Amino acid sequence: MVGEPNPGQELEMNSVSTVYGPVKSWRLGRSLGVDLLCVNSICSFRCNYCQLGRINVHTAERRIYVPTERVMADLKASRWWDADVVTFSGSGEPTLAANIRDAIHFVKAFTSKPIVVLTNAASLNDAKVRCDLDEADKIFCKLDAADDRTLRMINRPVEGVSIRSIVDGIKALREEYSGYLALQIMLQRLHRKNIEGFAQLLNEIRPDEVQLNLPSRPIPLAWCAEARGNNDSYPVPAINAKTLGRDEMARIESELRQLTGLRIVHSYAGDCEVN
Repeated sequence: MVGEPNPGQELEMNSVSTVYGPVKSWRLGRSLGVDLLCVNSICSFRCNYCQLGRINVHTAERRIYVPTERVMADLKASRWWDADVVTFSGSGEPTLAANIRDAIHFVKAFTSKPIVVLTNAASLNDAKVRCDLDEADKIFCKLDAADDRTLRMINRPVEGVSIRSIVDGIKALREEYSGYLALQIMLQRLHRKNIEGFAQLLNEIRPDEVQLNLPSRPIPLAWCAEARGNNDSYPVPAINAKTLGRDEMARIESELRQLTGLRIVHSYAGDCEVN
């Protein structure tokens, strides 16, 4: 496995709550985060814009990283009642946690809040993973590329992940899942000339919603627990990504809407237009 956890770091993270927030979300209101990975940053992607910074454990392995019992204890100690939704995200790709099904079930039963899962979709071609998510009310899948070259440039997945495997996994989920399915696209400058490619994939999948995002959060140069929320500053050095402007984002949104007829929302605060 690439980038094994630092033992000292893992011990330190055992004192960090698996539940954080609520934090403000432009899509969800007040979102309480659940982190099933918080022994390290763990993901099958190493996105060039990742708000966690560099992913320390780059893997597609599923296992239990933190016990469900610890999540429930942290949840009971949190301000869960102040949240509009509970979101499974945190320190990487939540579907890598083999206990995500149990955690979703217990959190939903305890809080009666809607459950949202944010996923990079790389593991959705596994029927067990799709089954584990069936109690979620909403699933937001990442789709940052329309071809393998762009996938490698932006998302830098583990070996064996391709655009076709991601799209086929999302399509399988679309067929089996009765909840709300959204696709998230993190727009970057290299997307300017491939809107038709995105539209073709979106028309294959036909999600309930397409969310256009910009990499506006600082990118820490080392992983820290504070990076899990919507923070503007961290206790470690950070850099900012160059983003598209409002006019260019509006053009892309308009083109995608014309080519797909899908519901499109975007991340400009207070200006989330939909069709």
